[in-house]
Amino acid sequence: MVWIPGGTFLMGSDKHYPEEAPAHRVTVSGFWMDVCTVTNRDFARFVEETGYVTMAERPANPDDYPGLQPDKRIPSSAVFIRPKQRIDPRDHYNWWVYVSGANWRHPRGPASSVKKFAAHPVVHMAYEDAEAYAKWAGKKLPTEAEWEFAARGGLDGAEFVWGDKMTPDGEHMANIWQGEFPYRNTLDDGFEYTAPVGSFPANGYGLYDMAGNVWQWTTDWYQEHGKIDSPCCTIENPRGAKREDSLDPGQLQTRIPRKVMKGGSHLCAPNYCRRYRPAARMAQPVDTSTSHLGFRCVAYSRGPMLPRGAKWEETP
Repeated sequence: MVWIPGGTFLMGSDKHYPEEAPAHRVTVSGFWMDVCTVTNRDFARFVEETGYVTMAERPANPDDYPGLQPDKRIPSSAVFIRPKQRIDPRDHYNWWVYVSGANWRHPRGPASSVKKFAAHPVVHMAYEDAEAYAKWAGKKLPTEAEWEFAARGGLDGAEFVWGDKMTPDGEHMANIWQGEFPYRNTLDDGFEYTAPVGSFPANGYGLYDMAGNVWQWTTDWYQEHGKIDSPCCTIENPRGAKREDSLDPGQLQTRIPRKVMKGGSHLCAPNYCRRYRPAARMAQPVDTSTSHLGFRCVAYSRGPMLPRGAKWEETP
């Protein structure tokens, strides 16, 4: 982990997606943050020691999904399946498929494996999976404000984690989609799916993959920035919405609350989803795991909050 010194910064953006606006001043206190997202190797050690079973590996609880047919309750998770030709990009079901047997051990489906991908970020993480790992590790998940402050790496107001140019000097700075999403990826950055953590340059705080690769959970319930009380003023250590306010108004029959996820993923593309920016944010139902969603942890003190075998890096 590395020390993030805390401070005041401009959170959100007025230039992109409506859920990011209005930009507003926020202050966060200092904290420690994982240098990289949690990897398959890290999560395997957690599972080996605890016997934990992720949500994607369990059948759906019928009490949580009234009316769901038994054949739909089997363990599964959402997997990106690339279309073979140009399709309607307004319907995400053209490329997202719930696959039986897809989970963190089998990220592309039951025939796939993480055996050769120990250094890749763990995926197919529902919120309670990430929270369970964090508790085992003696850590926590970051708030949205902590995550965004850390992602900016000291570059307050910059467009990207690394500055204002997408590819400075022609260098790819993150694992995202090149080409026309979702059917043609030119792989200019060298990766079609996830990349090993740390494959691209770190930001100013020494954090890797704060843009692209996989989305990352935060602990905040989702709300639009515009609903924040007095968004023009500085807010200290904000904690997001109330649980009930995070519900999707279009899915009130299931009443699944939503958390904020940050950072974008290898599926974000300039022509479709420009969410590989620190200000970008999306609402994610807490029960939903996908092939491009992982997490990293934070801590607020040294010593006890340290997994076995890990080492602290000194405060800069």
